[in-house]
Amino acid sequence: MPLRLSLVLLVCVLLALPLASAPSGAQNLPSLGDTEREDLSPLMERKVGEQIMLQLRKDRDYIDDAPVLEYLNDFGTILLSSAPEARGEANYDFFFFAVRDPVLNAFALPGGFIAVHSGLVLAAQNESELASVMSHEIGHVSQRHIARMLGKQRQDSLIPLAAFALAVLTARQSPDAASALMIGGQGLAIQRQLSFNRDAEREADRVGLQILRAANFDTSGMVSFFARMQTATRVYSESVPAFLLSHPLTTERIADIQGRLQDTPYKQRADSLDFHLVRARLRVLQDTSTQGLREATDAFTLQIKQATPIQTAAGNYGLALIALRQNDTSRAQSLLDISRRAAKAVPVPKDRAGPAALYDSMTIEIRMAEGAFAQAVRAADAARSAHPLSRGIAHQYAQALIADGQLEPAVAYLRDQATLYRQEPQLQELLAKVYAAQGKQALQHLALAESHVLTGGVQSALEQLSIARKAPDATFYDLAQIDARDREMQLRWKEEKKERDKGR
Repeated sequence: MPLRLSLVLLVCVLLALPLASAPSGAQNLPSLGDTEREDLSPLMERKVGEQIMLQLRKDRDYIDDAPVLEYLNDFGTILLSSAPEARGEANYDFFFFAVRDPVLNAFALPGGFIAVHSGLVLAAQNESELASVMSHEIGHVSQRHIARMLGKQRQDSLIPLAAFALAVLTARQSPDAASALMIGGQGLAIQRQLSFNRDAEREADRVGLQILRAANFDTSGMVSFFARMQTATRVYSESVPAFLLSHPLTTERIADIQGRLQDTPYKQRADSLDFHLVRARLRVLQDTSTQGLREATDAFTLQIKQATPIQTAAGNYGLALIALRQNDTSRAQSLLDISRRAAKAVPVPKDRAGPAALYDSMTIEIRMAEGAFAQAVRAADAARSAHPLSRGIAHQYAQALIADGQLEPAVAYLRDQATLYRQEPQLQELLAKVYAAQGKQALQHLALAESHVLTGGVQSALEQLSIARKAPDATFYDLAQIDARDREMQLRWKEEKKERDKGR
């Protein structure tokens, strides 16, 4: 097993294990013990998760792709809306994302952040199988397994948690350094947590099954997919200690799930076309090397030969994305048109919106790649009207306006969006780009400061505010705004420094 994978799995095992009691977040589920309430508070748990996410988002294997993110979060919302109690006593605000890794795995971070590996999505044969894994991870969060772990070991777990995040990132460049970080920080914590592993996994399975039933997915998908994952991990079993596997797939655990499904009638659920299109997208994004794109092309060609509407649509969509990556925009558009025609023959599940947003988004991508910016603006304007909740398309519309030189409309649109969506650093980054094109230096650096704040870079934000203050075009109003933000950021910086000093 590559060290990089070992480190990721080690992160997952410690983030998934419980150490103290908490009331069940889902119905008819037992609490794991009932002796103490030493949970990390929901606020602190979220803060820890956000800090880890700040680092993960900077990593090259974080898949920052709007269509993929929107699909995963829309899919997660369907699961959670069907079983609101799965948000747990802390009423978690979940965020789902993908990591570029061919290994079948998924993991939960503190505060409701849930990751799936690209390889897991590709291995899932239908949406019920994907739902089973995501529901299981929701179970870990809703039952507060992570908060219990961190709360119980306040003295020696928060620092190891930081070591985990750092080790995962370090492993990509320096395996030896990452190994030293792991050895130095984790032995005792691992030893303390192992005995709770099976109980935590079983509890997460039970929550997952409840969510699957409520959302009308095929519950047998959990058994079939987990059994396939067990087969996939068997190749590592002789060389890797058991605790390195993030979700030990024991025969007893699978038998326990099967026992709970004995009286559950079989329920078939049709996949959405979005699932197959996103799988095609992830197949390309997982490996964009020449060899990777060649292998993806072969896979899509075989898919198309199956001659079903859904496989024809997904295969041609994937080939269109490859053509776009190779700057062959004419071929990309032709393949996208073929995919879109095939998609018309695919039924849309009643609780889904259909794949139009994915097609519209790629159409905008193609127009932008062609340099047809005015057409891109028109396509993006129509798309944002058709899909008002799509954040990816909203960003594409702003990018198209900027590319077409419509700077004032871009500023007006982005300022309005930034008021509505205050937690999106992309909006501030785009504003900074527009201001730079307009030669408005003070506003450019003020926007950059805001983007740094949203991504956790308080010190970088302060530096940008200092540059903005010295800009020759800074007005009295600009300076007042800069000074107000500077006072807020200085206070925040002192608080963060105080927290870091405490942890030493």
